[in-house]
Amino acid sequence: MWLDAITAKLDQGIAELRAGTLQESTLATIRDQLTAAGNARQDLLYLQAAGTALDTQVIGMRMVIDGELSDGADDPDDWPYQSVLDAIRDGWRIIEFPNLALLLDESRTYAYGAEFVLEKIRSA
Repeated sequence: MWLDAITAKLDQGIAELRAGTLQESTLATIRDQLTAAGNARQDLLYLQAAGTALDTQVIGMRMVIDGELSDGADDPDDWPYQSVLDAIRDGWRIIEFPNLALLLDESRTYAYGAEFVLEKIRSA
C-alpha cells in the first residue's frame, strides 16, 4: 500500500538524519510519494451477501471504478468475487459492515441481503 511505502521512506529519512547522512534525494523521494498519494483515487465495491459472514456467497454487486459504475457481468459466476473474503484477499478493505438492524425483522427489511461496502485506494 502507498502509505506503507511513504512511512518506510520517512523512517529511512529519520535514520539518515540521526546518522548525519540525510541526502536531498531522500527528501525528494518522500515529496514525490506524497504528491502521488494526493492524487490517489478511491474505488468502491458494494457486495450484497446472503449473510453477514465474510465467506457467505455474494448475491449482488456494484462497483465504482475510476468514477464509473458497473454491475459486473450478467452471470454471477463471472463476478470477480464470490464472497467478501475473496475481495479482501484481492486488496479491498471493508469500510462498512452490514446494518444488522435491517436483518432483524424480515417483514420490515428495506435492504437486499447483507451489504458490505469496500474500498481500494490506488494511484491515479
